[in-house]
Amino acid sequence: MNRLFTIYKNAYRGLPRPVWELSIATLINRAGTMVIVYLMLYLTEKIGLSPTAAGRIISIYGIGAVFGTLAGGWLADKITPHRVQLSSLFTAAVLFIILGYLKNLHSIAIVIFLLALTTEAFRPANSTAIAEVSPPEKRARSYALNRLAINLGFSVGPVVGGFLAHVNYHYLFWVDGITSALAGFYLYFLHRRKTAVFTDEQPEEIKTRSPWRDAVYASVLLFMLLIGMLFYQIFNVWPLYLREIYHLAENQIGPLLAINGLLIVLIEMPLVHRLERAKPVRIIALGSLLICGGQSLLPFFSSYAWIALTVIIWTIGEMLCFPLMIAFIANRAGDKNRGAYMGMYSFTFSIAMVVSPIIGTWIYESMGPNSLWHIAGILGLVVFSGLHAIDRFGLQHSI
Repeated sequence: MNRLFTIYKNAYRGLPRPVWELSIATLINRAGTMVIVYLMLYLTEKIGLSPTAAGRIISIYGIGAVFGTLAGGWLADKITPHRVQLSSLFTAAVLFIILGYLKNLHSIAIVIFLLALTTEAFRPANSTAIAEVSPPEKRARSYALNRLAINLGFSVGPVVGGFLAHVNYHYLFWVDGITSALAGFYLYFLHRRKTAVFTDEQPEEIKTRSPWRDAVYASVLLFMLLIGMLFYQIFNVWPLYLREIYHLAENQIGPLLAINGLLIVLIEMPLVHRLERAKPVRIIALGSLLICGGQSLLPFFSSYAWIALTVIIWTIGEMLCFPLMIAFIANRAGDKNRGAYMGMYSFTFSIAMVVSPIIGTWIYESMGPNSLWHIAGILGLVVFSGLHAIDRFGLQHSI
């Protein structure tokens, strides 16, 4: 027991105070994550759309996210990450509440686009802010702490949202909006004081290089695009599959998502601390394989315990992949272009968000509900092999 306590203590020790404060703001915001999780069910059950039509509406969120992430990263380099985060949170608070009152399809599509534009600008700005207040050797753990906050909030939001949806879907939009506003007020009062900013000693070429001209980085992001397309099925086809094929209700789906959040809360920080000196791209490759592998196992058995096991597998993959990926980006970028690098990473996942619901629902309806999960297993092997090749050959010939 003492050894376990020491492992946890060492995992959290030494992180700068601003990292903790930024993570608390993220926790407040993410504790209200409900609307996006249940948007597919809301559009199909309450608005009356088909799964394909709902997938198209959700893809509009992804289109807005594409522009939002690029703008968020660019603005973070120009007007500071703090201002971008505040603008994102306060604007999103208003838009979430407005969305809950809309019934017209065109109005819903417009507000979803604007909501994505503002909410997704937060991500690259937040990642840039964490890099600024964290020394390079501690960035992997800093991002793991922030992800812990995201997932701790995510372990609460979908569960509460599932029960609220049973009462009235309208409540989801209000809770999501209120938590966004609370996070905004927390950051506003928190960052009135000065915080230390860490700079990296790097060649001028790295500090000014455009991420679009970094061939190794672009190659890694190409594989992350595939992972993102599969990972976002958790918010698109996955709940639909559980509802229609395994006949689970929203209040049964929520606890499965809570397993994901709770595992990350309990395990990710010690795991990342243990892997801090490992080669990041190799670990990202293994994590990608587990994300896809966990999804590919879903159709084999229908018990609730089996579904929970698949969640555990892809959660372990998520813990290995995403925090090390963000740290890899932060350390590869320079002080003057880190926002652009983070923006391009978020942009990649925004593209995945656009494509994911369209392709996922099309495969679900035209090729059969199980086909998507079989394809996930194949793509997992492709991504694993590709990232290993980049680690072995690409990184040796890059700056």
